[in-house]
Amino acid sequence: MQLADTFRMQFDRLLWEVVSISDGVVSPDVIQSGEVFTQYTINAELATSYYTGVNIPYDLTRAEMNLMGDRNYPLSQELEQQVYEINERAIELTESLIQFKSTILSNVLSCKMYSVNYPLLIDHIKREAMLYLKMVKFLQSREIINIENEVLEQELFWNRIMAEHSKFIRGLLDPTEEILINTANNFGNEFDQLAEEAKAAMDNSIPFSQVTADSLEATKAIRDFKAQGTQGILECKVKSIIIPLLGDHTLREANHFLRLLKSFSR
Repeated sequence: MQLADTFRMQFDRLLWEVVSISDGVVSPDVIQSGEVFTQYTINAELATSYYTGVNIPYDLTRAEMNLMGDRNYPLSQELEQQVYEINERAIELTESLIQFKSTILSNVLSCKMYSVNYPLLIDHIKREAMLYLKMVKFLQSREIINIENEVLEQELFWNRIMAEHSKFIRGLLDPTEEILINTANNFGNEFDQLAEEAKAAMDNSIPFSQVTADSLEATKAIRDFKAQGTQGILECKVKSIIIPLLGDHTLREANHFLRLLKSFSR
């Protein structure tokens, strides 16, 4: 518990640094996408802090909400060096976090530790950390990326994430929420199929554009479902054991995937 809280505070400090140099630099598309914050984020943080006793710095979210974007900001050598140094610390910190999550998963699977989280959820957040690490390392090394391969890998990754979100939601809803459970289950099946489509596109069995179009429509639908669910949880109208910030978190990830899909289909 103490180590987990230490990681949280270290990433909070890192994010503060990122926000402090991002005003007028970050892409407007990112700010407006709903992946950094949503209309529910502040309230979800306050409610989650109240329920858990964890000191969540919602003033950090307020700072993100005040950021201004600019697509044509002239990048200076000084800013580039600042970003490089932050990325280096992010790599080191994320590698340690991945090891921490791996240890927890191993302990849970070997019955050395009890967790109220599904083992799949622990593996899920570990894979997200690994993707983040991969992307930051790409930036640091300035490698040339095969765009088509990267797009399909991202679609496979995020379709799988959306499928797992659906299954987590299904399992954390109260058994009496039958309509929501069935809806979540249907989304899980749909995104499992979309993940298979992404694999088929990698093998050139189906067109890449078909996967993107299908994923875009499905992600819009699950985004709306998550938004309604997060609002329902905050208003105490949805019976579940879903913590409010988890609902908002899954909504922000759907918004992130939507932004990616829109860029892929241009």
